[in-house]
Parts: sequence; C-alpha cells; structure tokens
Amino acid sequence: MAEKVGHTIIPPKASIVPLEAEQKLCQALMGLSLKNVKIQLINIENRKKIYEDFGEMLFTHFGVSGPTILSSSAHLLREKNIEKSLKRGEIKLKIDLKPALDNMDLDKRIRRDFDGCQNKEFKNSLNQLLPKKLIGSIIDLSGIQPIKKVNEITKEERTKLVELLKNFQLTITGFRPIEEAIVTAGGICVKEIDPKTMESKKVERFVFCWRSD
Repeated sequence: MAEKVGHTIIPPKASIVPLEAEQKLCQALMGLSLKNVKIQLINIENRKKIYEDFGEMLFTHFGVSGPTILSSSAHLLREKNIEKSLKRGEIKLKIDLKPALDNMDLDKRIRRDFDGCQNKEFKNSLNQLLPKKLIGSIIDLSGIQPIKKVNEITKEERTKLVELLKNFQLTITGFRPIEEAIVTAGGICVKEIDPKTMESKKVERFVFCWRSD
C-alpha cells in the first residue's frame, strides 16, 4: 500500500537473528547455554572487531543463539560486503569461557584442580571447570590425550588448554532465515515518515502505526 502511494521500500532483512556456524561441534553442543562468557565477532581479514559483549549464549543445531549472539547479529548485518566475508570464512566468533580470569590466573586455577586429582585421567579432571556437555569438545580441541594422567600433562599442554578456554572459536557462515528474526531491517524508508506523528511526508493524512503486542 505504501509503495503504491510513492513510498520507497527497502527489501526487508533479518536483523536481530541467530547465527549459523560451520563447525559440527555446535550440533554436539546443542542445547548448552553458557552464562557469563565474553564474546567477540572478528573479521580476520582486516582484523576488525565488529562486536563485543558479555553475558549468555546458546548452542543450537545450526550454530549459536542467545542474548549476546542476537545483539551481535545487528552489528554484523551492517558490515560492508558481509555476505562475501561470510562465504570466505572470515568472520570468527571468539568465546572467552573464563572472562573473570586472565591467562595466568586461569592457569593457577587449572593447576589447583589438577593437584586434587593427579591420578585421574584428563577426561575426568575438568568437571569443576566446565559444563559436562562442553568437556568432550574441549578435550578434542586441546590435543591432549583423554586417557593421559593429569600428573603427566606438560606445561605446554596446559598453556594450550588455557588459550583454548580463553579463545574458543567458531566460524560464522550466515544468518538464520528472516522468519526466525526477532527484529527485521528494511521495509518502508523511515526518512519518508515524520517520527513525531508517524505521518507520511509524501502523502497528507497517510499515517503509519503498529501494534506493540
């Protein structure tokens, strides 16, 4: 209707929407909610930090969702040539699983945990540090043998584990469909509407409104 009376229509796109990731581990972690984590969206091609946040996120069968991810998607959508960057695998989601601790303090925490279970296998030593559902993926990515005794883990292996926990990465491949968006971008060009009265600047007494429920 608005287009017929002369208004410009910008093709709608998903704005606040979950993100898709290529890693299969997202499927393995489906349903896992992480609280009090720090996330960053980075373009590794130009080293640009697109967005940073702290809070809650959720793993899904297609990738990631949750409050911090939904907020990040609006910023990602506005990036120049974002579709090309996504196709080239240049957009990384970096997750700091232990943002309250720097690398040194996290290493101390891990050593304390290891001191209390020196004769246990590595796969059974992370219960106090991580959610149960995440442990398998962290072990796989760490490169440390699951059955290796904790007292045999080297400093180099422990350092790699710390770096993994502080910089857990996923490659973002796209946005979920517009049908799953909480908010969309586009539609009627707002420059053609009076923000105080919601009346059209092109057609007298043509007023826009919406229901808030």
